Amino acid sequence: MGKLKQAGLVCAGVVGGVLISLQFSAIAEKETRANLPVEELRTFAEVFNAIKTNYVEPVEDKKLITHAISGMLSNLDPHSSYLDADAFKDLQVSTQGEFGGIGIEVGMEDGLVKVVSPIEDTPAYRAGVKPGDLIFKIDDTLVKGLTLNEAVKRMRGKPKSQIRLSIVRKGESKPLDITLTREVIKVQSVKSKLVEEGYGYLRVTSFQENTGAAVVKHLNELFKPGPLKGLVLDLRNDPGGLLNNAVGVSAAFLPPDTLVTSTDGRTADAKHRFYATPADYLRGSRDDFMRSLPPDARKVQMVVLVNGGSASASEIVAGALQDHKRAIVLGTTTFGKGSVQTVLPLPGNTAIKLTTARYFTPSGRSIQAKGIVPDIVVEESANGGSTERLREANLDHHLDASKDPASQVKEAPAKSSPVGKAPVKPKGAAVGAAKDDPDESEGPSRELASKKDYQLTQALNLLKGMQIMQSPR
Repeated sequence: MGKLKQAGLVCAGVVGGVLISLQFSAIAEKETRANLPVEELRTFAEVFNAIKTNYVEPVEDKKLITHAISGMLSNLDPHSSYLDADAFKDLQVSTQGEFGGIGIEVGMEDGLVKVVSPIEDTPAYRAGVKPGDLIFKIDDTLVKGLTLNEAVKRMRGKPKSQIRLSIVRKGESKPLDITLTREVIKVQSVKSKLVEEGYGYLRVTSFQENTGAAVVKHLNELFKPGPLKGLVLDLRNDPGGLLNNAVGVSAAFLPPDTLVTSTDGRTADAKHRFYATPADYLRGSRDDFMRSLPPDARKVQMVVLVNGGSASASEIVAGALQDHKRAIVLGTTTFGKGSVQTVLPLPGNTAIKLTTARYFTPSGRSIQAKGIVPDIVVEESANGGSTERLREANLDHHLDASKDPASQVKEAPAKSSPVGKAPVKPKGAAVGAAKDDPDESEGPSRELASKKDYQLTQALNLLKGMQIMQSPR
């Protein structure tokens, strides 16, 4: 991916765990550097020498230094890490929406690989791998003792080759053995469907290089039969991706030049405000895909669906539409990943991924370890049940939300679109459970816009109610 050499490519999502925010930039010489801790470096040198001299087996210098760098970064927060050549290449490929493997977003918990979310239309998704599953063995190799990168490498492989995962799942008395056949994972980041006359459904599964353009294309298809009365934007289980595409998706529904998100950190480069403008959602000299946006896309009544699997870039979009009162956010509280990572290339096609900033909604709210709280809380099923999910606040070494420098971020008043403004109910207002129908009590279906999807049904009911309220009497 040649464009990775350009500075300023920022992304938000999960890579080898919870999708995180990334910014690719060259390492620049700083005019001033922090004073080096001489005594601590002397101790490091002594430990290094002791290992080289006395360890029971010879150890290569490169291995020791690499492990030292990896440990130094991984103990900062869940999203800072060292990327060896393979991991760096995988990162570059994954942002393009195509990579080899089984299709799961993973993290580490107590030395085991924890599934954050299976990616739609992949071997893991079809085999029934669930969020929260703990992988303790990959083929015949125990996961305990492996780093996350090492575990991910073992799960990657040639297409059509098989892999066996041994899984511990809450509620199951015995471990599960699941055999999967690896595929070239091509993630279709945008899907849509006209669920019924006048009501559209738009699903964004992740934020990749062309997601913004794909959203505009799908909106044109949805509006082709005629004006829409309502639109559901589904960001559930969307682990994130590229920030500029999150800005682009937001720009498809917000007035031009509207503030989408801001970032704040210790350096000048980490302080930035992103607006619904081509300069912030396009990279390079590409044509502005927003020129073909259906005009009514910025006026149609909207509901945004979120849950605990909605992270990073999807939280940016949900937060922007919520702050500007452009849409009602419905579902359950999101993952809560509100930090930005910068990917700094190193010699040998390696890199470090370093947390450099926090991001905020247009009104100045921090999402870190808090998430986006829906305007209307609706669980995944009519009986009030939702999948128990790993969240940012559950991760070891997560950034403390109480230390957010919110006072340093200027709050922007939330603007409402003059047309299509939705009446927002108080945050946390729960929707009453419907009749105890066996079909409705099931969790979200894997069918696109399924009639058994309880949260989607409630979103459509809300849109129809809004139509009735606004109809001339």
